[in-house]
Amino acid sequence: MILNTELEYKGNLFPADITDYKKDVDVLHFSTSNNIILQLTVLRDSLLRFRYTTVGKFDNDFSYAINEDASRGYNHLEITDDDKKYIVTTSKLICHIHKADLRKSIFDAKDHTLICEDELGFHWEESYELGGDIVKMSKAAQNGESYYGLGDKPQHINLKGRRFENWATDSYAFGKDTDPIYKAIPFYTGLHHGKSYGIFFDNTFKTFFDFCQERRNVTSFWAQGGEMNYYFIYGPKMQDVVTSYTDLTGTPELPPLWALGYHQCKWSYYPESNVKEITNKFRELKIPCDAIYLDIDYMEGFRCFTWSKDHFPEPKRMVKELADDGFKTVVIIDPGIKIDNAYSVFKEGLDKDYFCKRADGPYMKGKVWPGECYFPDFTRPEVREWWAGLFKELVEDIGVKGVWNDMNEPAVMDVPGKTFPADVRHDYDGNPCSHQKAHNIYGMQMARATYHGLKRFNYPKRPFVITRSAYSGTQRYTSTWMGDNVASWEHLQIANIQAQRLALSGFSFAGSDIGGFAEQPNGELYARWIQLGAFHPFCRTHSSGDHGDQEPWAFDEEITNVVRKFIEIRYELLPYLYTAFYQYAHDNVPMLKSLVLFDQEDSQTHYRTDEFICGNQLLICPINEPNSQGRRMYIPKGEWYNFWTKELVSGGKEAWVEADLDSMPIFVKAGAIIPKYPVQQYVGEKDIEELTLDVYYKNGKEDSELYEDANDGYDYTKGRYSLKKFNLAGTDDKLIIRIHKRGKYMTSYSTFKINLFGLPFKVASIKVDNEYVDLKDVKFNGANTLVISKEFTNLQIKA
Repeated sequence: MILNTELEYKGNLFPADITDYKKDVDVLHFSTSNNIILQLTVLRDSLLRFRYTTVGKFDNDFSYAINEDASRGYNHLEITDDDKKYIVTTSKLICHIHKADLRKSIFDAKDHTLICEDELGFHWEESYELGGDIVKMSKAAQNGESYYGLGDKPQHINLKGRRFENWATDSYAFGKDTDPIYKAIPFYTGLHHGKSYGIFFDNTFKTFFDFCQERRNVTSFWAQGGEMNYYFIYGPKMQDVVTSYTDLTGTPELPPLWALGYHQCKWSYYPESNVKEITNKFRELKIPCDAIYLDIDYMEGFRCFTWSKDHFPEPKRMVKELADDGFKTVVIIDPGIKIDNAYSVFKEGLDKDYFCKRADGPYMKGKVWPGECYFPDFTRPEVREWWAGLFKELVEDIGVKGVWNDMNEPAVMDVPGKTFPADVRHDYDGNPCSHQKAHNIYGMQMARATYHGLKRFNYPKRPFVITRSAYSGTQRYTSTWMGDNVASWEHLQIANIQAQRLALSGFSFAGSDIGGFAEQPNGELYARWIQLGAFHPFCRTHSSGDHGDQEPWAFDEEITNVVRKFIEIRYELLPYLYTAFYQYAHDNVPMLKSLVLFDQEDSQTHYRTDEFICGNQLLICPINEPNSQGRRMYIPKGEWYNFWTKELVSGGKEAWVEADLDSMPIFVKAGAIIPKYPVQQYVGEKDIEELTLDVYYKNGKEDSELYEDANDGYDYTKGRYSLKKFNLAGTDDKLIIRIHKRGKYMTSYSTFKINLFGLPFKVASIKVDNEYVDLKDVKFNGANTLVISKEFTNLQIKA
């Protein structure tokens, strides 16, 4: 117990003076006279980890969030000191650690500007109610600082002036100020004076973040238990912060291409005749769709891994017939296992002692859809292995292609906190703990086990999993959606913000329930939501079903046509979206970029919420008010083509953009080369015989990419992929496109159809690989369209 009253302030305790320092390669230890230790690990020149203990020793160092393949290594590390501080220098950062109280200041090593400094720094409060410490960190906010991140919070994109709680919570029909919500992603990015940094507080207890709400110039974060353990990530570009955090916590492997198609879901499609009616209607109306979802009513009495004999008497036959028509079947699996001795999954889990227990021994019992249930402890490796094995019949035998994990916060009905009591115990991979510590990672570990099951039994094809609850790093295993939203214009805006915020938080493969889960949208709202959803990485309509239908044809013919039009645009853009996913999986680059991420230098972007960049070159701005013929929007700096009219506009300003019901504001970055497929009713319906490249002229240079592989399977990991890098360079009288190619994959098409937009000159000559060609040979038709072998490496078009 600390008796020195100078180290106590308003019930908070603080580190005393440093009495000892030692260095162990890249790990520095600073010990104080009151038994506090700061462990500073230099992971990279721009990435430092700070870890504190108040008891003189550290617990086992274990994290579910950190990706074991994360980049490590630095170019320079030097430690010096003077009377007042230790100075830790890398090639990117200088960190001062004050000898009097362990407080830290971090500077840019290049120009010595202050990036982030402790206010009170690390402190803690002894909580007798919690039986441990509340660990706290406070930072001085810099002038004009803005904050972004924290996963799926349904609030303004800029977090400044707000306070948040991270505790995964079933939040049915949440609103724009609901907090906490389904996910706990304790990572944020700060931006001031043109420089950006990130802080990832890797603590799975209930955590809190205050961005200058309580005190105007102070940002703080704290946890109701566990360690003060956080990572400091420096940019100075915000995109570098996000990619470094994403590298640290991991990215998914590539999904099967069909997972980027359009998906249809409802609570619930049953019996089989209803499922067939829905899928037949998609094909009859020629509205592309790749996946049909079965909600809890496909099961026998809501027992996971069973099928209702009445509603689905022959699931294997049905799933095959759906597959023959291009539909992949995705089924829901929840964590609650019904207490029923005649139910084999329950019996096996009970016999093997795999369910969560209370502190004094009995199993944790909670009510969910099947009634009273026990819940597997997914923090035990052998339980995850067992759970993965349960998917054998569903996937290998019946042919299900995807699994949807719901209710995994974990959600429990008819109890005040909607979840397990605090005294439930978890193994935590050999680090036994209470539910207070394991709650936020429960859904993550369930999704992890599900993913490994699908990967095992769907091999050699790729798995597809979707989860509702998540902690940092969950993106390695699964996609996600934003939970049970509402059919309202406000929720259309919320969906846009949440998708951007998740992408900023390392979790790109996300989307909302298009049209709203609760309540009934009108046709206009549904059409506007489809327009937004078509540019989200995960694209699915889902509704609670108790209020009527929510299929693309559920309104009137005008709405159906608008919906079809935008789903077709998505299918045309699949190679563009797949390339964006490759850049995410391979280079950690988010698939969606808030304007502030796209151009942090422009202070106009710091508070923009509606506009975002899809991939690297499409600017999207949804219409989120009824009866709109258009809207004002901010067009970022640079030159942009209106997707519909091909008119070129200069950015850096607001503009009014026309957008009747069958349109929405979409702009293409000048210089972009956008790859497009022909419209298909489902992925793989057609052999792609020709790939379209929409080329948008620029007076200057622009790079684009096209990634392709077999669209499923793992051959791409053996080099059977194709990565084309396009370098475009334009002048007043010339356009040059060079292609650099990598990979061994042979595409099915042999030609590119090139559409040239915005050329300021009349084409007089075309050179392919330094040889002039007859305009007739490339089918040049005067409308700036030509057809050319995919093998070309250099194309010159001149006046």
